[in-house]
Amino acid sequence: PGVRIPRATYRLQLHRGFTFRDATRIVPYLSALGISHVYCSPYLRARSGSAHGYDIVDHSTINPEIGTPAEFDEFVAALAAHDMGQLIDVVPNHMGVMGADNAWWLDVLENGQASLYADFFDIDWETARANPMAGRVLVPVLGDHYGAVLAAGELVLKFNADEGSFSVHHYQHRLPIDPREYPRILDRALALEERVDDEAHVEFANLARSFGALPPRAEHSVESIAGRAAAKQALQRDLARLVEDEPAIAAALDAAVRGLNGQPGDAASFDGLHDLLEAQAYRLAFWRIASDEINYRRFFDINDLAALRMENEAAFEATHRKIFDWLRAGAVDALRIDHVDGLLDPTAYCRRLQDRFRQLGGPAAAAMVVDPQRRPLYVVVEKIVAGFEDMPQSWGIYGATGYRFANVVNGLFVDTSAEQRITRIYQRFTGEDDPFDEICVRSKHLILRGALASELMVLANRLARIAHANRDTRDYTVNTLRQALAEVIARFPVYRTYIGDSISESDRRYIDWAFALAKRHSRAADVSIFDFIKSVLLCDPDAATAPPAAAEMRMFARKFQQVTSPVMAKGVEDTALYIYNRLVSLNDVGGEPASFGVTVSGFHGASADRASNWPHTMLATSTHDNKRSEDVRARINVLSEFTAAWQLQLRRWSRMNRSKKREVDGDQAPSRNDEYLLYQTLVGTFPSVMPDETALAAYRERIVAYMLKVVREAKVHTSWVRHNEEYEAAVASFVTSLLTAGKRNLFLEHFRTAVPLLAWLGTLNSVAMTLIKYTSPGVPDCYQGNEFFDFSLVDPDNRRPVDFAARGSALVELAALPQRSDGGEFVRSLFEHAPHDGRAKLYAMWRLLMLRRAHASTFMRGGYTPLNVTGERAAHAIAYARRYAGNGVVTIAGRMFGGLGIKTGELPCGEAVWRDTRVALPFLGDGTVLRNVLTGETAAVSDGAIRVAVAHAQFPGAVFEYGRGEIGAASSRG
Repeated sequence: PGVRIPRATYRLQLHRGFTFRDATRIVPYLSALGISHVYCSPYLRARSGSAHGYDIVDHSTINPEIGTPAEFDEFVAALAAHDMGQLIDVVPNHMGVMGADNAWWLDVLENGQASLYADFFDIDWETARANPMAGRVLVPVLGDHYGAVLAAGELVLKFNADEGSFSVHHYQHRLPIDPREYPRILDRALALEERVDDEAHVEFANLARSFGALPPRAEHSVESIAGRAAAKQALQRDLARLVEDEPAIAAALDAAVRGLNGQPGDAASFDGLHDLLEAQAYRLAFWRIASDEINYRRFFDINDLAALRMENEAAFEATHRKIFDWLRAGAVDALRIDHVDGLLDPTAYCRRLQDRFRQLGGPAAAAMVVDPQRRPLYVVVEKIVAGFEDMPQSWGIYGATGYRFANVVNGLFVDTSAEQRITRIYQRFTGEDDPFDEICVRSKHLILRGALASELMVLANRLARIAHANRDTRDYTVNTLRQALAEVIARFPVYRTYIGDSISESDRRYIDWAFALAKRHSRAADVSIFDFIKSVLLCDPDAATAPPAAAEMRMFARKFQQVTSPVMAKGVEDTALYIYNRLVSLNDVGGEPASFGVTVSGFHGASADRASNWPHTMLATSTHDNKRSEDVRARINVLSEFTAAWQLQLRRWSRMNRSKKREVDGDQAPSRNDEYLLYQTLVGTFPSVMPDETALAAYRERIVAYMLKVVREAKVHTSWVRHNEEYEAAVASFVTSLLTAGKRNLFLEHFRTAVPLLAWLGTLNSVAMTLIKYTSPGVPDCYQGNEFFDFSLVDPDNRRPVDFAARGSALVELAALPQRSDGGEFVRSLFEHAPHDGRAKLYAMWRLLMLRRAHASTFMRGGYTPLNVTGERAAHAIAYARRYAGNGVVTIAGRMFGGLGIKTGELPCGEAVWRDTRVALPFLGDGTVLRNVLTGETAAVSDGAIRVAVAHAQFPGAVFEYGRGEIGAASSRG
């Protein structure tokens, strides 16, 4: 009751190139398409120039690059005028730091643990006491070693006359000086001042003493923090006034600052500035040391994204205040939570969202009374779930953002029987034969040794404190604990567990799984260390001698969970998926490349489970995080149907292109594995009609940029941290030579003749996938532009501008054409210029969104019934029904069209294609008439079934509706 559950969402990427005004202009188009909610990327104030909005620096204001508050209001009003709502992307896990634009972070740098915001960020202040980082935070922003940067004069002390504050500046970075250390500067100025009257001199001297008398950073009780903040602000105001009123003091202060800044070439002249910096709450450092010594939790390994502590109530309120204002006003209906696995306690966080929303009042609050899961607010979370893993029902959410569905529905278009053949082709061509699981373990170890080594060390130090407090375990050293932890994390089967005040059976099972593998593969002389770590992770009371130890164990378990997730993400998503290239359409976020496709029965099982447990979860096929768009994957999937031809083409292409390679470090570059990935990428993205010179140049530029990202992510021959410029140049040269038209480029001439059939079959896959997505249990989401065929790759390629005018015009034309049974001329016109003309996909999506609007209750509350397909071509079809209160929708989609003998431009329709294939409809009596919403045709049930040849008489797919009319239809907002 009262909960606004979206019917269908449309993801928009907002940035300075696409603002609220742009979004407002396309609202009528999205409404006509059948979208109920616009799903916006984050638009709170982010770092200037941000293309994604995930680097928020101020949670209290709208990003001015996206629009003004008035323009936001106009966008909200446009949505309301079209009976639409808004789902927004919330970023609770981290903020953009460094630079000079995050007031909270600057306050932490200025005041350390005595900052009002010190507990907002996840900083390990309690580093080993002998460590110079104790009580300080590492700031890895320098482009070279600290001493070299200092001696070059690149660290410049400045006085801000408006604020009465001092900061050191390093290019775009501002590093505030602790006010308690101002006397180091002010005393120099006192010694240099001239012609200052006694009263001003006394005030200046008193200010210096007062700054020095501020409470030290080590005193961080609530009272001390508040007192220090108030006192330092008053003193800074007084200093600013005095400098403005007394030119002589201003001159002396300027001279003191210049003296501290030193002179390049005179190393001793920087001693004072060095001493001043060493007295701060931060330690400046070369950016490369971050992976070893950083002591604040980051978003993965990105130094300028610092993690927030949502378990801190003040931090939660401050970061969500604006969002709840919008929810209260009805400007926002629903939330998508980014990277929920990064939070210390996702369960508590999600429940707090619902509880705070309930406190706002309004119609949805009534849902708290009738819903045992306490879900008055529609919330979905970004969460990758393994095929054997269940989402925690206790979170009080409506599901995830669709990664699982994207991989399941994509796998349906892979020929599972071809696994061994594709594996042999891959291994013979590349020489790579390591199983995917082994590559994952190796990649996670690489991440733990490099990018996330510091996070592992912080975890090991925390564990060592627990071990050393007990005489039975005190002999476990930090080094052996670190090694054992790395082995366990590398073998962890899921992104994370959710240990809180209790431990679920599933979490216990995953922990047992990881430790059994770690112990089996460990080379440690004493494997009892694994039993100790496991007892701590499971918070075994027998391992704790006192309540403080039990609390420490509980906190260690929670911190451990925050490490396994980024290691999995960086090790698998951003490394292993770029190394294991057997069939790269399976290599996507949340995918399981070791599993070769999805059977029809497997798809039915996943769909039935979703209908029962997560009926309103999000259904995605393309997202801003995808490695490849849905249409690229749909094309590459076709290769599984033509293994012999694929093997032959690979041999031809590699021979043609052998001379285009270079020798780098004694080997041919690019490697055979990278070459294999490139050919699949070209299959998935190359235009079906040969582009002109300008278009080919743009395409070539995209593929070069993509391949450079690929080889850096793989970390085999080069990486983001250490570029192998010679290898990267060889890759760029290879791609360029393949994609440059000319008489000597036999490859391009040959390749262009191989693309049309693959592109056509990929088009049929994409349309079939559209039918399934928009009739499956859940809330379908369309990533911007993907209502047309879209052949984008990983970001930033998938953030290119979208031609909404073309899409809007196409929809108007389609809506103006009457549905008719005219021998298929109308349908054929949709496919006449596919796939570069996206009308076929747009048409299917539009008709099915209209169906979801008309049958809102069926899709909102209806179950999922798998339908049995029989006959000679049964393997090439999938069918199911959605039923509710006497109404129903039946979907019959094709798959693996290559096996049907379809040629380029042919539609898989009619008797000659489907022959005796039938779909059983045992719940409908003979004579029941069904209407195909895609063509307007009708068909009657005969002998308890419907023939696929009749269902697919004109259109390559069918979605039938039947029943006595919609009951209790909801509005378009849910």
